[in-house]
Order: sequence, then C-alpha cells, then structure tokens
Amino acid sequence: MNKLAKSLANYVPLTPVTFIKRASMVYSNRKSIIYGRATFTWQQTYERCCRLSYSLRSLNVYRNDVVSVLAPNIPALYEMHFAVPMAGAVLNAINTRLDAKNIATILRHSEAKVFFVDYEYVPQASVALRLLMMGSKDSSEGQHRMPLIVEIDDINKPKGVSLEKLEYEQLINDGNPEYSGEELEDEWDAIALNYTSGTTSEPKGVVYSHRGAFLSTMSLIQGWEMGTEAVFLWSLPMFHCNGWTFTWGVAARGGTNVCIRNTTAEEIYKSISTHNVTHMCCAPVVFNILLEAKAHERRRIISIVNILTGGAPPAAALLEKMEDLGFHITHAYGLTEATGPALVCEWQSKWNQLPRDQQMRLKARQGVSILTLADVDVKNRKTMESVPHDGKTMGEIVLRGSSIMKGYLKDEKETAKAFRKGWFLTGDVGVIHPDGYIEIKDRSKDVIVSGGENISSVELESILLKHPVILEAAVVAMPHPRWGETPCAFVVLRKTGSTTETEILAYCMKYMSKFMVPKKVEFVEVLPKTETGKVLKKELREVAKTLNISNTTRKTIDLEMNV
Repeated sequence: MNKLAKSLANYVPLTPVTFIKRASMVYSNRKSIIYGRATFTWQQTYERCCRLSYSLRSLNVYRNDVVSVLAPNIPALYEMHFAVPMAGAVLNAINTRLDAKNIATILRHSEAKVFFVDYEYVPQASVALRLLMMGSKDSSEGQHRMPLIVEIDDINKPKGVSLEKLEYEQLINDGNPEYSGEELEDEWDAIALNYTSGTTSEPKGVVYSHRGAFLSTMSLIQGWEMGTEAVFLWSLPMFHCNGWTFTWGVAARGGTNVCIRNTTAEEIYKSISTHNVTHMCCAPVVFNILLEAKAHERRRIISIVNILTGGAPPAAALLEKMEDLGFHITHAYGLTEATGPALVCEWQSKWNQLPRDQQMRLKARQGVSILTLADVDVKNRKTMESVPHDGKTMGEIVLRGSSIMKGYLKDEKETAKAFRKGWFLTGDVGVIHPDGYIEIKDRSKDVIVSGGENISSVELESILLKHPVILEAAVVAMPHPRWGETPCAFVVLRKTGSTTETEILAYCMKYMSKFMVPKKVEFVEVLPKTETGKVLKKELREVAKTLNISNTTRKTIDLEMNV
C-alpha cells in the first residue's frame, strides 16, 4: 500500500481559497455581501476577487509577499481575504484602532509590499508612512522599501482619492475576471499574518498556513453548526484573527455577509431587523453595548440570533441578560496563535433540564476542542504533567493541532518559548471539569497569589458583575504587608455614586471565600483596554501599587475574616 502515490486526482493542498470558487458555482445568484446600498452575489464576489488578484500580480506581488490593509468591515476587506492568497501573497489585516506608530512598526516588520488604506484612515496611515520613511532613514539596517499605496474609496458614496495613489475599484476594473489565481503547491505556505494585541508583551507577527486556516474554518462552521443560507453580521472586526476564520467560513456555507462600518448598538439592531441576521460573533464587551442601548436604538428581535462570543470570559449573569433579549450564546475560547477559537462550549441536551442559573454557569465555560485540534490539556507548567479533572486544580491550557500558528515572524526565540514538548503554551490558566470541559481562570500573569493561595481574578470579576449597579469590573493584585499580594477591584458603575466601597465589600463577603475578598475597591469611569477590547491589567497593577487600604476597610475585613 505504501507504493500508492499522490496525484493531482487524489491530493490537493488544503486552502480556504477553494471556498470562493465553489460558492460562485453552487450559490452563484445568492447574495454574498450587503453593505448599505451595495449588494453582490457570490458569482460577482468571485469575479471581483479574480480581478483584484490579477491586478496584484500586475503590481509585481508574488509568493510570500505581504499585502497589508487598514480598513473596517467593508466589502473590500472581505474580498482581500481571497484575492490576496489567490495571488500567492500573505494578507496582513491591521487593527484599525492602532495609532500611527504601531501601524508603522507593523509595516516595517512585515516588509509590506502593498498597503491598502480605507478613506477614513488616510490621516493616520499618512502619519504612519512618514514615520516609516523617517525610521528607514535613521535605521542602521538600511532603508526599508516603502509599500505601494492603494486607497479604498467609499463604495456607496465615492469621495475621491486623496492620497493621489491607486484606487481599489480601479484595480478591480483593470483586472482579468478569467484569472483563477496562482496554483498552491504547499499547504504549509503562509496565508495570513496577524499581529497580537500585546496585553502582556510586545505585539508579535503570527503566521497562519493555508492548511491551518482551512481546517480551523471547517471545524468552526461545524462546531457552531452554521447551516447554509446563514446571514452573518460583521460585528467582529475582520482584522481579528481573520474574523475568527468566518471570512472564509461564510463563503463555505454560501451565506450572506452583512458588513457594517461601526459596531454601534443602533447599527447592530438595525442590521438584525432589516436583514434577518442569524449569526454574529463578538467579544463580551459588545454585550454591554447592546444591553445599554437607548430605546430609539433598539429593534425587537423576532427570531433567534446565534452569537459566538470569546476574547474574554463572560460572566454567567451577562449571558443570561443577553439570552433574555433573544440571543442564543455559544461560548468559545481561542487566541491569535490558535487561528482564532480553539475550544467551543458544545451544549448538551441534558443540560436543558437544569435550573437557569446553572445552565448559564455551564455556558460560561470555554468547553471542548474543535475538531482541528489533535489534543488539548491543562498541565502543570513546571512538570508538564496533566492536572486532575476535578474542576479545581489549576494549570496552563496547552494545545496541539494543525490550526496552531506556524510561528512568530522573524522571532525564533519567542516561537521556541511558545512550543514546549510538542505543545503550544497558551499562557492561560484553567481547570478541567470531570466531564472534560475546560474553564479558564486567568492569564498566568494575572493569577493573584495571596498568602500561598492562588486566586482567579476572572472568578472574582464574574461575582462582581452579578451586582446590579456594576457595569464592568477588573481585579488585579496589589501589594499587601501580610499576605504578599491581595485582590484589588477596579469597578465601573452604571450610575456614578450608586454604591460605596463598604457596600461592595459586604456584597463580596456574602458570595466569595473570605481569602478572595478584595482589600480595595477603586471606582473608575472607564477601564483601560487594548484595541480589541481586552482589559490592560498591567496598567491597573501599576495603579494598584499606589493605592492604600483604608483603616476602616482593613478593620472591617480583618474582623470578618478573623485575622
């Protein structure tokens, strides 16, 4: 049997690019994209991708060249997820919330050959390009090649190119609709380059393979049970892990992409009502946007909208409020290095018989591995031994499978640190329950060690968020003269002055173990966050170092805790 050979008939390199060609044939007249007044069919979208890919080749874009883009969720960014790899190149979708300095850093590090810029982001892109040019002149490594600039005008209301460079629609018009793209020879080739948000370290360039992107996409549409004719609302940025692979996944199912420029409550509710949205993805921060919407921004939800959420562990109370609005929540866990979601909290029918609050606690767990992964585990980082499946013993979540990144671009040292004994180390601390479901407890750097006890900041935050007047909460370690460090809670209230530190601490005494109770509650107007909505706990820890525990608070807690 070993003599049987691969051939063109029985072996084709795996790539999600094949989804767009199939969609053009199977779902040719079905709507592919809706963006304001602009609508396209799958046949039209495929043709536009062919045209753009041809134009990229005409601009001397070749295999492994990086094509960067700074744009919101618009048709152009969606099309580039197919057109760029069709040309053999690597797509680098840049976070639109980054400042000019970070954009310049990414362009320099990736050595982008072409840089597409949406008209709205021309000002910050222009500053980034000036910084890139200045950095090239000052660099001892020699002058960096400046990328070719292509501006993306508003497809609904063209405003005219302001960069005096190439324009996106002109490249589409100039392209050849018969061009089907370059033949992929090796599925291990890079398809995308995504930079981490950098909550605990400098952003790193994460490289995805065609194989990893294909398998992750297939696993997620299966794990989420996304059917054909799904209407997908782009409330999740496409720059975030390539839209958790659903840029490719919607094409695989022949669904409809509803693109929105801004993730506002009014825009989301309006899109759901107008286009009968069936699916959307978002971080839990969007839940508060929807829950806090004003009356004139809301629309009645007449059919279930499926939401896949991840990015930060959502509190059970928050999930319950969202489901009461008409959303059906599925919780996932992942990270940039895992090509988006790696675990999904698959729902079991027997749980439907449980009390509502218990259902929400189960739903808040991160779940089981997607099919792409060969294995997932929680291990003691020092010994690399598996922890007991008791739902209590904490360890580091580790992954292994074909959807894990190839590595970090130009960073062999960090790549080697991320892979250990055949596993990818996530840096996240979690537990495994007896049923095999994983629940995240913290980032490894965010675990609070108080008097020898490990305290999960995520667990404390979930309890705080059940308080009716608390909108957001973040818990970090602060120095303590007796215990070494102790929890400090930063709290955003729904209404300023609606409660006091003493009242919050009394609430905590009722609902959490005594050693877990924060010794300090600091009220803030906003929590510092990354461009993807993750709380910057490093900044909060620095603030916590400057805070003092009031004598009244110390006495109250010490008496209650008998210390």
